[in-house]
Amino acid sequence: MDKNTIGILRIDSLHFFVRDLERNRAHYTKQLGFVERAVSGPEFTFAHGVQASLLEAGEVCFVFMAPVSGDSECASWLARHPEGVGRVVFEVQDVEHAYHVLRTRGATPTSAIEQGELIDGRVRWFDIATPLGATTFRFVQRAGMRAIFPGLIRHERRRGVPGNRFGVLGIDHLTSNFLSLAPAVAWMEQVLGFERFWDISFHTRDVRAEADGGSGLNSIVMWDPASGIKLANNEPAAPALENSQIYRFCVEHRGAGVQHVALAVQNILGCVSVMRGRGVGFMPTPSAYYDRIRERGIQLTESIEKLRRLQVLVDGEGSEYLLQIFLRDAASTFGDAEAGPLFLELIQRKGDRGFGAGNFRALFESIEREQTRAA
Repeated sequence: MDKNTIGILRIDSLHFFVRDLERNRAHYTKQLGFVERAVSGPEFTFAHGVQASLLEAGEVCFVFMAPVSGDSECASWLARHPEGVGRVVFEVQDVEHAYHVLRTRGATPTSAIEQGELIDGRVRWFDIATPLGATTFRFVQRAGMRAIFPGLIRHERRRGVPGNRFGVLGIDHLTSNFLSLAPAVAWMEQVLGFERFWDISFHTRDVRAEADGGSGLNSIVMWDPASGIKLANNEPAAPALENSQIYRFCVEHRGAGVQHVALAVQNILGCVSVMRGRGVGFMPTPSAYYDRIRERGIQLTESIEKLRRLQVLVDGEGSEYLLQIFLRDAASTFGDAEAGPLFLELIQRKGDRGFGAGNFRALFESIEREQTRAA
């Protein structure tokens, strides 16, 4: 391991802080194909002031936590934000090394290195503050089962439909929104040691005259070359930045935060088809979008009409492309503003390593249509 790197292996898990544990557990298991692997026992609830449900799909691990104590970390987070990602957990090779490197680079730890003993191993971790408001980053070193913390009780049999129903592979990337991007990117470079991978700027004034000034964004993707982890980051673009859906996210989330989690899947068309049949809501794409696909020169093996019917987006060059689609946000899904503006993306990569530059306008305008409809 390079002594100058943190030694990140992968995204271990995401911790969601929620007010209603049952509706999230039901939605993810019944509609999105996750299985429940563990729940909080008395020890965990007493130590953290929450009830928890650990859900998995493929290599993805989500832990949903709902407060039972007003002075818990979860309750404090929810006093500032609607439901959302309260902590991103990275697995590292050596937790003491990661702690030393991050402190040397100016990170602000919010805990010392902690340790928990398990029946089948040991886990050590620490947290740091981030530019993402109250959201923290955790760095964890595991010996034994990776996704279990002390006090979480495994089910003898995983609850939910057996197997990985929708062929989820892992987390492709995380996307966060900020009102000002430069400080966040500088922190990722200087503290985390991440590098710039991709960027784009988009504004509707570039493609058509807007009486109200239009709207847009600037986006920079940072990555850790050793692990391949990618963190995408957006800010609203002037002029009329308050028209931007990035600005509106920050208003609804009450600060910077994780906008969406992109899940890599094996077969996006089959996945979306079944999900739609189960009533999962997706952000709409205008039919005219598919009329222009042939002009873009992408050598698809999929039927354009099937893409149109399922409203799956496509981007890339030649024979290398990606397919992606975005689910409706939690607030729309649950009909509750306090469920938050977080949403999921499904993505299938077929040689393209980018972020759908050709789809940015379609996604951007789709989110704004949804926000207008819900207003």
